[in-house]
Amino acid sequence: MPATAEDEVILDTSVLINFLVVRRLDLLRNHPNFRFVVTDHVRAEITEHYADQLAELESGLAAGWLRELPVNGPEELELFGELSAPGRLGAGECSAIAVAVCQKRALAIDDKAARRRASAFNPKVKLLNTEALMVELIQAGRLSVAHADQIKVAWEREHRFKLAFESFGDKL
Repeated sequence: MPATAEDEVILDTSVLINFLVVRRLDLLRNHPNFRFVVTDHVRAEITEHYADQLAELESGLAAGWLRELPVNGPEELELFGELSAPGRLGAGECSAIAVAVCQKRALAIDDKAARRRASAFNPKVKLLNTEALMVELIQAGRLSVAHADQIKVAWEREHRFKLAFESFGDKL
């Protein structure tokens, strides 16, 4: 069944790379509530900065369970330009925010400043992050707490991504 705008989430590079670096993009494919979309700018950031993870991203796109959207609508381009002007956010963040806000889709993004910017443009935009997606996967029985905690440790040791709690069990 094709995904609708209500169940599609725009992924920022930060959230996407968290799953790619531990080679667990399958968790997004198997998410019980959402289907995921990347912008062309997010794909470009992966291509430029994360060459080792690019093949897995390309595989998800080719299989069709991950979609790519260009930033090309007039409102999207205007918002993208406005977000890009100060130079504080990356192109992936700016494009993800622009598409999510203009198309009224949920946005998965970890950066706190970027989350504030998205909310400033549309306070109703549904904001998710890596932590929330992992908790939903655990609650749906798609991932155990122990396995989620192993992923959390790998993020901390190998990817400099730290969550401010000891165990995902604390979040249930």
